[in-house]
Formats: sequence, C-alpha cells, structure tokens
Amino acid sequence: MILKMIQRIVRLSGQFKGRIQAAFVCAVLESILSKMSIVFAFLILNGFYEQTLTGKTCLYTGMGLVGTVVLQALVHFCSDRLQSGAGYMMFAEKRMELGGHLRKLPMGYFTAGNIGKISSVLSTDMVFVEEVAMSTLANMMSYCLSTILLVCFLFWLHWQLGLVALVVVLVATVIAEKMNKLSLAEAAGRQEQSEHLTDAVLSFTEGIGVIKSYNLLGEKSEELTNNFNRSKDTSIGFERKMAPWTQNLNILYAVGVAVLFGLSVYQQQQGGLSLAYLCGILLFVFDLFGPLKALYGESSRLTVMNAALDRIEQVLEEPELPDLGTRHIPAPKAQEPELAFSYVGFGYQEKEVLHDITFTVPKNSMTALVGPSGGGKSTIASLIARFWDVQKGTITFRGVDVKDIPLAELMDQISMVFQGVYLFQDTIYNNISMGKPDATKEEVYEAAKKARCYDFIMALPDGFETRVGEGGATLSGGEKQRISIARCILKDAPVVILDEATASVDTDNESYIQEAINELVKGKTLLVIAHRLNTIRFADQILVISDGKIAQRGTHDQLVAQDGIYKAFIDIRQKASGWNLA
Repeated sequence: MILKMIQRIVRLSGQFKGRIQAAFVCAVLESILSKMSIVFAFLILNGFYEQTLTGKTCLYTGMGLVGTVVLQALVHFCSDRLQSGAGYMMFAEKRMELGGHLRKLPMGYFTAGNIGKISSVLSTDMVFVEEVAMSTLANMMSYCLSTILLVCFLFWLHWQLGLVALVVVLVATVIAEKMNKLSLAEAAGRQEQSEHLTDAVLSFTEGIGVIKSYNLLGEKSEELTNNFNRSKDTSIGFERKMAPWTQNLNILYAVGVAVLFGLSVYQQQQGGLSLAYLCGILLFVFDLFGPLKALYGESSRLTVMNAALDRIEQVLEEPELPDLGTRHIPAPKAQEPELAFSYVGFGYQEKEVLHDITFTVPKNSMTALVGPSGGGKSTIASLIARFWDVQKGTITFRGVDVKDIPLAELMDQISMVFQGVYLFQDTIYNNISMGKPDATKEEVYEAAKKARCYDFIMALPDGFETRVGEGGATLSGGEKQRISIARCILKDAPVVILDEATASVDTDNESYIQEAINELVKGKTLLVIAHRLNTIRFADQILVISDGKIAQRGTHDQLVAQDGIYKAFIDIRQKASGWNLA
C-alpha cells in the first residue's frame, strides 16, 4: 500500500517529480544513518569484550559517530526541504489547475450541490495532503527500511533471532493490511462527512440574515450542531474501529521483544551467542519494532490521504464544457441577425425546461423576455453565454454555432448584468477594471461616470481604492449594481444581457441604474429579462416565455391588442404569477 501511495504521489507531482524522488532517496539514506550509532556501539562493546579496544579505535569510532550524526542531520534537512517544499509548490499548482478546471465546468455542476465538495477539497483535502501526508510518506519509507535493516542485523547476529523478528514483521504486516482495508473504507465516509459539514456551515453563514429575521436561530443552529456532532461521532467511531487493531499490533510487538530477549539470553547461556553480541542485542531489542510500530501507527493518515486524493481527482475528472471551437465570429452583416435560436431544447438532468425555442435578435435591437417566474427566461440567457450547452437545436452568433466559437472569443462579445451582483473582495477600481484588464485609469473613471457611480465612489474614504467586502457586502444593492454596469460599459461588448437588473433596488437607485443602463446599451444588441413594464415597453420585440415555450411574441402594442398572458398581466397591473408590472 505504501509503495502504491508513493507511486500515486509521484504521478501527481508533475514537474516536481524529481524533487519528490530525491526526497525519498534522502529518506532512505537517513534511515541507514540512523542505525549507524547501534553499529558503532556494538563495535566498541565487541572490542572491549575481546580486549582489542585501543585509544585510536575509540577516536576513529567517535569521529565516525559524530560524522554520521552530522550527515544524518544534513540529509534530514534536505529531505524536509525537498519534500515539504515540493508538497506546497505542487498543491499551489494543483489549486491553480483546479481553478482553471472549475472555470470550464458547466454551471449545472455548481447548482447541483457541489459547492460544499469544492470548498472541502480546497480547505481540507489539499491542506491535509500538502501539510501532513507528504512528510508522512518520507517517514514511512524510513520506518520500512529501518525495520528491514534491523531484521538483517539480527540474522547476522544469529539466524534464530532473525527468524523470530521476520515472523513478527510478517504477522504484523498481515494484521496491518486488514486494518488498512477497514481504514480505507472508513476514511471515505469521514471525508464525506467533512463535505456535509462544510455545506452546513456555508448554508448557515450565507443565510444568516434570513435565519435571524425569521427567528430560526435555534432550528438552524440545531441543524449545524447536528452536523458538528455527526463529524465528531464519525471521527470517534473511526478511532474506535481502529483501536483494537492497533492494540493487537502492540501486543504482537511486546511478545516479539520478549521472545527475542529470552532467546538471546538462552543462546548466550548455551554458548551460541557471545556476551558482546548479547549486549549488542540489548542495545536495540526494546526499540527493535519501534519503526514498525510507527509505520502502522501512521497508516490511518495514509488512508485518509488516499481518500483525500480520490476526492481531489474526482473533482478534476468532472467533464468540462467542450471548448473545441475554431471558427471566429465574423463582422456583422446588415440583414443577418446578431443572435438566433433554432428549435432549442434544454433540460436540467432528466427534466426538460425549454421546448423548441426559436427566435432571432436583430443587431442593435432590444428583445425582452417576460413571463411567469420559472418559465425559462434566465435559462435562455445563460445558454447564449454557454453556461450550459443546448441539448437540441442550435444557437448561432452572426450565423456561427456558439459551440464552434472558442469560449474566450464568445465571452468577449457578451456583457451580462445580473440581479444578484457579485463583487470580489478587492478595490472598487479592480472590480471595475475586470471588464478590461488593460484599461487606463481615465477609461475606468469614464466608465464609472457613465454608470452613475463615480460620485458615490469618490465620497468613500479611499475613493476607487476602497476595498469592498466579500460579495460587495459593504455597499448597497444599488451601488453594487452600478459598479457591475460600469464593468460592462468598460468591456464594451456588442451584446448585452440584462437579467432583472432593476428588480430588487429602491426607487432612488432605480433612476440612477436606468440612466447607467441607457449608457450601457447605446449601439448594442440588448436582451433583457424584466418584470417591470417601463423597462420593456419600448422593446423592439417581446417574447412571452411560459412553461419553457414562447407563448406570445410581438411589440408591446401588438401584445396588448390580443388576448393572452401579456394582456392579462397588463390588465391586472400588479404582481401575478411572480411578474411585477410596477
């Protein structure tokens, strides 16, 4: 099992493979050097017993011992530097690889309850492997070699002693293999519970506002406490199941030491072993199985490491959204639509939510998607940006299937403003400049002015260098929305998608946001999802989406003039079926 784990780490190490292998060589050398003190002590005792000991012999032996200790310390230092350093660098690279991989996964992966798994892999599994398991592997290699050397030394002293030691080692190996099988089975459950706990903590902290407002602290705290208790019970249960096996190994080691000690004394009395050799055995017999004991004592860490690596690889093996497109987006043509849906069908897992959606979006026009909540409006917008891939039909951008366009090129052509704005825990300047990383300061300031957020930013203590809390927690909803619009203005993409951009802001902020949106959409192709009449009244075309289908289409005046969902909503002039016509 240890060799398999070493091979797995070497395969995982990539460009750091040489450092890991060198660290293992250092561990082998350290193991040999650690036993040289016993050899030197035995030589001194044997020389004293045979009366061949001289001052020069003692001097040379002492110099050899000092040299061995110094060399062992040097090798240990190199092993730590090579292996621990490589472990941190390896997993720094692995985190970057995971980040790049997550960026290419379809959005469905993140909405299927995998956030806790990702957090657990990053904060628990990778940390455990890089901080604990990497050094453990070197130690275990050293323990293995130390055990082999000591058994060989006993065979050299007397074959019967070597045979007893070998039998103990083999029996311990059999017991440890069974223990490791149990440990492997339990480790997976232990890491899975860690994921559940992470999920519970994230859910509790993210929903703390709702929990407090509905006075559910007791109920939700109980749910979190139950997860903590399950984690505690899982860990304690793991140790309880492992304890009998560890106890059996300890008994085996004690019996082995007693048999070796008794057999050594018996052989010395029978003349089969000299007194010097008996003294040599006494030097290390009580520590003979120490490396073996340490080896299997740390095996539980090895099994947890194995489970952690399984979970890391499981995330990395999630299929990415295909990005094999090689066709470039052509220049716009006068009569050609900017976007076109042709009999598009899409579903989440088994449930189909869009059915034969067909429509075109002319260049520099505004298309509004309206209808009851849950009808499929946001899904249509997400499919344009390839957050998911369509399962039926095609979506084309200037006549080219979006699947045939490189993702990076496609995203350069699209700006999106969501209802739930997310700002990164960074400066306001950096949050805006994400729209165009190479933008000048003047361009960023101009975008902020157009988005009607320059004045409130300059009123902050550090202006554009003010750091916002995670998710933009230190700003109001309207302020965050305007910053996100400034980001899109700076990007200056030809297609703009607005998803409920003004749905959850107050009246004062709404006027600023509407002005910012007017700046954003100048000369752009606009797809807007809205519940407010004043947002969609002047759209070039309105698509009423209901139950995953286009129930109606036309301009505001055309739809009001015919019976249907749109006219019914206009007539009642209030919230109905999740649609607000304020």
